[in-house]
Amino acid sequence: MSAPFTAADGQALAGLAVAAVAARLAGHPLAGAAPVSTALRAHGASFVTLTTGGALRGCIGSLEPVRPLYRDVTRNALRAMTDPRLPPVTPPDWPVLDISVSVLSPAEPLPCPTRESLLAALRPGVDGLTLTAGRRRSTFLPAVWEKLPTPDRFVAGLLAKGGWPARGWPAGLSADRYTAVEFHDRSPRPGIDPVGDGRGGV
Repeated sequence: MSAPFTAADGQALAGLAVAAVAARLAGHPLAGAAPVSTALRAHGASFVTLTTGGALRGCIGSLEPVRPLYRDVTRNALRAMTDPRLPPVTPPDWPVLDISVSVLSPAEPLPCPTRESLLAALRPGVDGLTLTAGRRRSTFLPAVWEKLPTPDRFVAGLLAKGGWPARGWPAGLSADRYTAVEFHDRSPRPGIDPVGDGRGGV
């Protein structure tokens, strides 16, 4: 992202994610006006994470900057509501729904001829990591270090998430790391009164 990115921009993105989820749950159309901030209109990559009481309800994102950042956040917030791994988010979830937006840095290739070399290169608590082999790709945001605090556990968990053996080393594996800045909008929230079918567009 070439434009300067500020904390106010981050909170604006969190607000956009909140507004998108609320509109979808209530059945209202989504606001379509572009933000004034140049940083938010520049292409960027983001993840949106939805949780209730610490339990994951959805986490969807983009690893490459393929659209304006504000549109990427709105899109990912809506997609996170129906994360295929989890039950969909519904209006009763809204009062206790926590919404987080992660803005990703550009990815950096990380040489990893062996598992040991990858473990040694990782920066716990700092690096997000993407592993790719063939058509499979799997990523962990830096926030996952809170649950998997050692490089060995972090990599094992990411391999398992990608469908590879947790203690294996797939042929042709490549690794990329990135950092992320997180912004949060936490519960509690007022209840929401759904109207219509909630099918808004982006």
